[in-house]
Amino acid sequence: MTGLTSHETSPLVAIRDLTVSFDGVKVLHGIDLAIHRGEAVGLVGESGCGKSVTWLAALGLLPKKATITGSVILDGHELIGAAPTTLDSVRGGRIAMIFQDPASALNPVIRLGRQVGEALALHGGLSGRAIRAEAKRLFDLVGIPDAVRRLDAFPHELSGGQNQRVMIAMALAGKPDILVADEPTTALDATIQAQILELLTRIRRETNMALVLISHDLGVISETCDRVCVMYAGRIIETAASKALFEQPLHPYTQGLLAALPPLEGVRRRLVPVEGNVPEPWNLPPGCSFAPRCPRRGEACDTRVPSLASKATDRQAACIMTPPLAQPQRRPEPVYA
Repeated sequence: MTGLTSHETSPLVAIRDLTVSFDGVKVLHGIDLAIHRGEAVGLVGESGCGKSVTWLAALGLLPKKATITGSVILDGHELIGAAPTTLDSVRGGRIAMIFQDPASALNPVIRLGRQVGEALALHGGLSGRAIRAEAKRLFDLVGIPDAVRRLDAFPHELSGGQNQRVMIAMALAGKPDILVADEPTTALDATIQAQILELLTRIRRETNMALVLISHDLGVISETCDRVCVMYAGRIIETAASKALFEQPLHPYTQGLLAALPPLEGVRRRLVPVEGNVPEPWNLPPGCSFAPRCPRRGEACDTRVPSLASKATDRQAACIMTPPLAQPQRRPEPVYA
């Protein structure tokens, strides 16, 4: 299965053959992904490749015009087509999501303590003074200074970084098993970005919560995630452990993304951009979606849509021009008479 690794336990969430169409135009083409407890998985790719749509579809947050097929299993329970009451208990309770713009996600005319309190009442069953006490604890947990006073503040009275911490506190209110962070640091400066990523990593390790980090920033992914899934034009086109992927990317698209990054050490070199743009969902090429931009393009690439195939242990890539990696040869064990 795409995105699966050799974990001994069954996954918390197993997404199988997930497809999404809008007005008959398919934007996701069979996503397979599994998330295990306590791991950090990165979804990376250019804008429009389907990273956010994958999880919005899984949680039933897409508009009614969206047609969704496939399966999303959470602890043995199917979420696609589930009753609204079931989805209400999952959203924020079992799976929480942080969006990239806290300014638009927070209600500007409601005090922050009340907004966090609504999540605590809905998913934690708290009421009265217990809500305020727990809200203060969450504000302290995410590093908001002067938490008692901030509970009575409005979003415009806090900085962008502090509002993002409020969003994280709201997401943690239901004690979720999985936290989906959708570009959580895009609007923040580098210093605050590092603090938010460190906060998410610390909370994940302390609570054994799984983290799904959606980003186009490869640096953020490399520092935070154990495993990476690269998406392109509605498909996962490469998946591997984070260290292995950054040391030796297999898919030409992943190689192009890394080649476009400026080196932090060594000799300065000219950056190599990935020429062209992601194709529109209604105008995909007949074969490989990346073929028009690919430097290794062959004739077969224009007629055949490559499937995600194993190239090495726990490594998969959707490219017919990428051969399997040569596996290191093990020395035979000595035989003693």
